[in-house]
Amino acid sequence: MTLQKKTAASAATPKRAAATRPATRKKAGPAAPATAKKPAPQKGASPVARERLAPEPAVVEQIRELEAQLDRLIDQASRRDISALDTEDDEDDGPPSGEDATEEISRTEPPAEHDPDAVGDHAQRSGGTPDAPREFANPRRLGFAQRSGGTPDAPREFANPRRLGFAQRRIPEPRPSSLSIPSAPESVFDTARELLSTDFYLRKWGRLGMRGRSEEVDDFGYDPVYEAKLTPLLDFLYATYFRVETTGVEHVPAQGRCLLVANHSGTLPLDGVMLRAAVKREHAGTRDVRWLTEDFITHFPYLGSAMNRLGAVRANQENAERLLDKDQLVAVFPEGVKGIGKLFKERYRLQRFGRGGFIKLCLRTSTPIVPVAVMGAEETSPLLFKIEHLSKALGVPYIPVTPTFPLLGPLGLLPAPTKWRIQFGEPLDLTPHGPEAADDEILVGKLGERVRTAIQGMLDRAVGARKNVFFG
Repeated sequence: MTLQKKTAASAATPKRAAATRPATRKKAGPAAPATAKKPAPQKGASPVARERLAPEPAVVEQIRELEAQLDRLIDQASRRDISALDTEDDEDDGPPSGEDATEEISRTEPPAEHDPDAVGDHAQRSGGTPDAPREFANPRRLGFAQRSGGTPDAPREFANPRRLGFAQRRIPEPRPSSLSIPSAPESVFDTARELLSTDFYLRKWGRLGMRGRSEEVDDFGYDPVYEAKLTPLLDFLYATYFRVETTGVEHVPAQGRCLLVANHSGTLPLDGVMLRAAVKREHAGTRDVRWLTEDFITHFPYLGSAMNRLGAVRANQENAERLLDKDQLVAVFPEGVKGIGKLFKERYRLQRFGRGGFIKLCLRTSTPIVPVAVMGAEETSPLLFKIEHLSKALGVPYIPVTPTFPLLGPLGLLPAPTKWRIQFGEPLDLTPHGPEAADDEILVGKLGERVRTAIQGMLDRAVGARKNVFFG
């Protein structure tokens, strides 16, 4: 009896299992769509956190307004500066810029949809097709593709500058700050940076920086606009402060090359500036004098650039020869640093004139020499003694010690208002010796000593006739 019950139970089990399976599939069928439509909430995410992560409509609207403003500003800048763009782009395969390019693009029909290269090219030039949306023609969205070589959404063909053609020339490439969408508080600063970093403002600041300067200077840095700006100060120093008297200026030729050889004096080398002012004011031809200055003045901060823009040139044979080849009036000080480094007890005693480099220069270029004596500069800053221990560290040949410096600090470098006299001697013509005489060391030495003697004689006579250092 027990065996019959077990057999009947085993036979009934498959029927109950078969009846159970369809019921299970019927329940799983309608439950699947419900699961796809409504995903299970993330673990650990509370309703408050989900509400914070949701973007605010006001922030999104503000970002869109800022993007629209940037688009308008970039478009205006491109229309305003299109005439200054590189003309080489017009020779490329892209269409011409301006109204003709707009008309030509409007007449162009979109290419076949099966050609991806042509579709991408047309989308950039015409603003988009059904397969290439208009957003690819936006240069702000093309910025990342152009720099990185392409993304899955922006193919590599958009990184080709020749294929960009009209779109690239019409609107400049944006800054990297426009690629990311910042939050509401940071977007204001990003917009300000974007506006302040455009080429328009850079050019405007560049024009402000060049105010009072020439856009073009000569080969040696002479700036006529800068000199005109300082002309009132130079006139005050020449006529009122030092009260310069000039004699013999008629010996300077009205045209052609000429070399002015003068004594160097004064702790501050103001004799070159005053010599230039004397010739420009007193000479009938109002000629410009280019004087050669020492290396330490050329490299001195602020002073070197100011002297260079006023007409000073670094002293070497090459610069002097280039100036004389242009028939310039050049002034040299053969004493060099030894001239401005004389102690007060050695005033108006000319130092050695080097190895006669200026004589060799005049012989090679057939240039006449006019000796010049400058009196009054020795007393502007009387040099009591000089400190040479810190000279190399400061980039100067010596540290001067005068009655006012360094006792009064920088104010002690102000020169005293002494009376100046500049005398031009008779010219010395070296043409009969010929250019080959520049190799004769003995002749060069004799001619150099002849010029030195002429300048020393003019100084001795001027100092002997002077009654007062400040009143002449």
